[in-house]
Amino acid sequence: MLVSGISALRPDVIAFQECIIDGSYDQVADLLGSDYEVAPQSIGLLGDGNHGASIASRWPIIEVREVDHRVAERGLDYACATILADIAVPEPVGAVLFVAHGPWYPWWAEHERERQAVAAARLVEESRAQRDRHVVVAGDFNAPPSASSVRFWAGRQSLEGMSVAYLDVWDAVHPGEMGHTVTPRNPLRSTAGQPMYLARRIDYIFVGCGAHGPTLDVSSCDLVFDEPVDGVWASDHFGLVADLVPAPAPRDSG
Repeated sequence: MLVSGISALRPDVIAFQECIIDGSYDQVADLLGSDYEVAPQSIGLLGDGNHGASIASRWPIIEVREVDHRVAERGLDYACATILADIAVPEPVGAVLFVAHGPWYPWWAEHERERQAVAAARLVEESRAQRDRHVVVAGDFNAPPSASSVRFWAGRQSLEGMSVAYLDVWDAVHPGEMGHTVTPRNPLRSTAGQPMYLARRIDYIFVGCGAHGPTLDVSSCDLVFDEPVDGVWASDHFGLVADLVPAPAPRDSG
């Protein structure tokens, strides 16, 4: 399902979460074949059969940096990390800093997710200050839009004396719509101990903002892999796909 679905979508850049990465097998490379360059998570992995984040791109990946999110004693049993990849996207978009963000998952771990969001955003902003370019942040944030860590990314609150602003792509295209990415419609949620009566939106695509708003416009955003094929579900999460295009230059307010 994933091989055929991704082939049909033909995304230019993809953020993967919880994909298998070990010395003998790379699940993303297996899914995508030779059409993509892959930057897998290399820090915080936990041994054979472990899972982590990966970025895949049809365009050259110039540089990769990572943030290890094992920020406290609790959480050392999960491969939390953020990957930053400089991608040589051709004009008219131009260079993009593409970020796969993977914070800790427990419902009660918002304190850790706050620290992880700040650590990731700090490195993103430092990288952006060195060379200004578009920024896209995507991944399984393990928290709903009302959570402080997600509100931080969306520019709705500060954390640890820091504030940033990123456009929530789903919310921009579907304001007021739930857009649940984990839902009781999907029976695979039960394998992770998810109560079957709860649905949440915890997977996101964000676009970095400048002083006047997002530096890329969103022409579409949709859920993908949100229906079974012949009774089979592709994942316990639904995916998101978005088309991003150059934003018009801001007009002189004077």
